[in-house]
Amino acid sequence: MARDDRPGFADVLAARRVIAAYLRPTPVVTSPALDRLLGCRAFVKCENANPTRAFKIRGGINLVSRLTADERRRGVIAASTGNHGQSVALASQIFGVRAIIGVPERANPHKVAAMHEFGAEVVEVGRDFDEARGWVERTAAAEGYRYVHSGNEPLLIAGVGTASLELIEEVPDLEVIIVPVGGGSGASGHSIAAKAVNPGIELIGVQAEGAPAVARSWRERRIVSTDTMTTRAEGLATRSPFSLPLAMLWDGLDEMILVSDEEMEDGIRILLDTTRQVAEHAGAAPVAAARRMRDRIAGRKVGLVLSGGNITLEALRACIQTRPGTRGQT
Repeated sequence: MARDDRPGFADVLAARRVIAAYLRPTPVVTSPALDRLLGCRAFVKCENANPTRAFKIRGGINLVSRLTADERRRGVIAASTGNHGQSVALASQIFGVRAIIGVPERANPHKVAAMHEFGAEVVEVGRDFDEARGWVERTAAAEGYRYVHSGNEPLLIAGVGTASLELIEEVPDLEVIIVPVGGGSGASGHSIAAKAVNPGIELIGVQAEGAPAVARSWRERRIVSTDTMTTRAEGLATRSPFSLPLAMLWDGLDEMILVSDEEMEDGIRILLDTTRQVAEHAGAAPVAAARRMRDRIAGRKVGLVLSGGNITLEALRACIQTRPGTRGQT
């Protein structure tokens, strides 16, 4: 690995060689209607086309494939609101490793079901991700499992950086990439790959207004946590930043934008209407950010990372049936 445990561009290239046997490149889709709406040339990177319907499987395969014999024997454990857990579960199934996933109570039932289908043992514990993570860390220490952190894992970050390579190969003259930020592993991966290929690319992170801990930490150049979260975007619901991705974002991110849940839900509708792509809240966050920054990105070539499409049918139906500005009205 690169100096101070940060993955570098060589690590992303190595990860691409590893995951090529298991994952196909995800498509990049365009839509004239989306271009008109956003005032730019929009290129949607569809990570919802992965087997887990989210980007994190790239990192999961890269990490689990490189476990030592002892780590494989002991098994792995992870905390997740859904997509990281699915990644670890499927990667562990591929390589024959026992996986235990701690998820918050009332986690997305479809994501939980997928973890079970991928062979993981799922334990529902705590009111949110951070409480589930606390249980996982205590259990890992007590039982000797290999703890797979959802952010502070160089191999995960290098793996998810392969999405940026694919996007730039598809659109070599890309000028801007907008990527969701939950724990920050995805944005960190994009910062490695995109900036290595073209240092002039502008990388913009987007986070939920109701869970702004990473955005505040990025701006204040220190770790800032929050006790409460109000977002419906489970993929962005992190109360405490992760040290490794945050350090990388301080160096590699050009801007951080906050968007509301309602703006993300507008983004879900927009993506479905213009590209026929299904996005969860986090996956639609880049569209919400692009609408906020319409003047800034006008006429430019912009990559929008649709990070995942694991939205429940009920949540998708509520988005479709709710017109902008009417949530909560009768």
